[in-house]
Amino acid sequence: MYHKILVPISFDAERDVTGPLKVARLLAAPEAEFTLLHVVEHIPGYAISYMPADYLTEARKAIQKELDELAGQLPNARGVVIEGHSGRSILDWAEENEPDLIIIASHRPGMQDLLLGSTATQVVRHARCAVHVLR
Repeated sequence: MYHKILVPISFDAERDVTGPLKVARLLAAPEAEFTLLHVVEHIPGYAISYMPADYLTEARKAIQKELDELAGQLPNARGVVIEGHSGRSILDWAEENEPDLIIIASHRPGMQDLLLGSTATQVVRHARCAVHVLR
């Protein structure tokens, strides 16, 4: 049973968020703490100039609201929004906060993933804790 569980949430149409939450419940100790983490990728400077001034602030608020609603489905859960590259940022957050399990959803790998790697692959290779991958 795990006590500190990190569940990265991508809000990808391909990925069902209920699966990772179910697995988190199953693998959790009774007093477990859950963190639902979303990484907002940096928007290139050339693109940000075409967006409304408050776009990032409003987008972050909307994501936080969705995470908080999901966190309401688990006891002792919280939603956290951070910025950066998804794989590296998840690993950095995990290193600082020391979860004992990461539950991450993955997709079927394509040619791009073979060349560049996926977020789940990066987390599996470099995490210092157990990683449970859902497909």
